Amino acid sequence: MSFDWATKRILVTGGAGFLGSYVVEGLHRRGASNVFVARSSEYNLVDGAAVKALFVAARPQIVIHLAAVVGGIGANRENPGRFFYENLMMGAQLIDEARRVGLEKMVLLGTVCSYPNFTPVPFQEDQLWNGYPEATNAPYGIAKKALLVQAQAYREQYKLNSIYLLPVNLYGPRDHFDPSISHVIPALIKKFVDARETGSKTVTCWGDGSPTREFLHAADAAEGILLATEKYDGAEPVNLGSGEEYSIATLATVIARACRYENEIIWDGTKPNGQPRRRLDTSRAERLFGFKARKDFHEGLQETVRWYEEHSRGK
Repeated sequence: MSFDWATKRILVTGGAGFLGSYVVEGLHRRGASNVFVARSSEYNLVDGAAVKALFVAARPQIVIHLAAVVGGIGANRENPGRFFYENLMMGAQLIDEARRVGLEKMVLLGTVCSYPNFTPVPFQEDQLWNGYPEATNAPYGIAKKALLVQAQAYREQYKLNSIYLLPVNLYGPRDHFDPSISHVIPALIKKFVDARETGSKTVTCWGDGSPTREFLHAADAAEGILLATEKYDGAEPVNLGSGEEYSIATLATVIARACRYENEIIWDGTKPNGQPRRRLDTSRAERLFGFKARKDFHEGLQETVRWYEEHSRGK
């Protein structure tokens, strides 16, 4: 299937954020010259009038919707109502405006948090509705999953070409390291680098270390999103992941070594573990649009640690 990015007007919500920066770079490498990055300071996507104004300003043919209100376990526990409402309203209004203007294609990002808490590993897309998500992530995960229902309904009734992608936990340089919103990899990197620099003898991590997670470098995720935009036009959701699973205990040990922290790691079992296991079946993405993660995980971690060390010192 031929796809000429140079002729397309592309709107990227969240394009100034962590993943968005990689997607925008990927668009430019592919020859896209008309890329509109929607910033939250200018367009509050929870507001329907702002969404309409954005479509007037950008006049998009393709929308890649990356904007989200998101964080780690702590942020999800503290903001369940906000995470549900704002993520639902942003996506629902963008999809409806896309239908209203006759958009050529819409690309929606879901979340691995939408899967049922005890999904058999590896997670297959057909298992998405076989139970309730892990409690701390459920409001966010259900809000995102509702957008899949809307996209499929709008495809059926209005012929809106929307595709829906389900990425695992992302990581990489430019990630969010603020402890109030960070996910596990940037949170651990900050803990270990800060502990090394202050001479702390211990670092305390949440839970007991037993849960497992899969991670995808943001550059790989961006490539998967753009390949799907070029080559996939189906109604079914598609996982984006690396297919590799690590326990949180192993992850902490590997990150501590990468951060050159050599003292004790303590586990706080009074804090929640989150979902017991996460690993995606990524065969559908490879079959439908040729996506396979390329970044070596250990190399990606080292790269992310170096980025944090440089930028935490103001370099």
